[in-house]
Amino acid sequence: MKYLSPQYEDVKPLLTAVDCIIFGVQGTELKLLVFKREIDPFAGCLSLLGRFVKVDEGINEAAGRILFELTGLENIYMEQLHCFGRVDRDPGGRVVAIGYWSLIRVDQNHMEFNVRSHETMWISIDRISELVLDHSEMAELAISNLREKARFKPIGFELLPEEFTLGQLLTVYQAIFDHPIDDRNFRKRMLKSELLIPLPKKDKSTSKKGSFLYKFNQETYHRLSKEGYNFGF
Repeated sequence: MKYLSPQYEDVKPLLTAVDCIIFGVQGTELKLLVFKREIDPFAGCLSLLGRFVKVDEGINEAAGRILFELTGLENIYMEQLHCFGRVDRDPGGRVVAIGYWSLIRVDQNHMEFNVRSHETMWISIDRISELVLDHSEMAELAISNLREKARFKPIGFELLPEEFTLGQLLTVYQAIFDHPIDDRNFRKRMLKSELLIPLPKKDKSTSKKGSFLYKFNQETYHRLSKEGYNFGF
């Protein structure tokens, strides 16, 4: 029979979970993907999406698996946020949660997700105070992290379709920072960054004249993701 060292005598089992803070831009707003709980505790309340880590997988591996299981999407931008381990954070048991925030391109194919038969929905970030447990704290911290990252890394492109207009790009950044950005200076900085590749066609969905379409330069994108670039937001 094996005995634990005295230093472990007071250690009780705990569960480790990954909670996903998933952002997308709908229209002109930054949105958060949540679900409505169907069972107690907190039945009917809004919650972040998450699952438990398996005993045979690492945290990052678990985060990738869980995000795929929840959304059906792969190769999604994801960053580890923080460890949330307050003793009384979950009335259901002793659970330590690792928060990860992600960015999803929201289009007609990604408007709804089926998560264990729960009702999922996109909510405005001004509703995050409605989230249960410490999920509001997670979401607030993730928003701050996203905005700080977006000032120096070109992650806003993760929220765009493959082809986009400068107006659409501006809308994404205004949604992230939740305030107007000077149109002229924005276009000047983006074109100077060499992140954009102009395409020989226009988007005429909003006007007869149309707006030129671009795609982002993968090589420059990866370089600036490592080196950083002051976008001046």
